[in-house]
Amino acid sequence: MNTAAGKQLPITVYSRPGCPYCYLLRRSLKRRKLAFTEVDIWTDPAAAAAVRAVADGNETVPTVHVAGQWLVNPRAALVATLARP
Repeated sequence: MNTAAGKQLPITVYSRPGCPYCYLLRRSLKRRKLAFTEVDIWTDPAAAAAVRAVADGNETVPTVHVAGQWLVNPRAALVATLARP
C-alpha cells in the first residue's frame, strides 16, 4: 500500500457507529494520510469476537490491528509509527 509519505503497512480499525473515539482516530489517521480498512463490530460477529479477545472480553473500540499488533484505543501517532516502518 502506498501513501503520499511512502509505503505503509495495512491498518484495520475496528469500530462501531456513533463512537466518538473512533471518529477522532479516523480523522487523525486521514490527516496523517494513512490508508486504513474499517470494520464495524456490530455487523461483523467475527470482528467483534476478535476485539473481545484482545480487550479483556470487552468490545472496546477503536481497536486497531497494525504491524502484527493489536492496540486498544490507541493514539493515531502510535498507529502511524507502527504503520510506517
